[in-house]
Amino acid sequence: KFEMTASDDEPKTASEKDLLDQRIDIGLRDNCANLLIPLNLCRKETYMLPWKCTHERHIYEKCQYEDFLTRKDMKREHGMAEN
Repeated sequence: KFEMTASDDEPKTASEKDLLDQRIDIGLRDNCANLLIPLNLCRKETYMLPWKCTHERHIYEKCQYEDFLTRKDMKREHGMAEN
């Protein structure tokens, strides 16, 4: 049902129903929550084996990092605008 592709230019968002159905914690419902769903499904299917789901984990962690950089840049721009 949920597929991850690194080639998609536009990030897709998960619906509130999908997040509730997959029991995604409120604290994890950010811009990358749509990538956490297939990662958690893979983890469940592979019994949380650390050497499995590396592709899904990499895509999720990359999204988290890029989101961090975006927020950092926004904070820097906001600080410059105040001066």
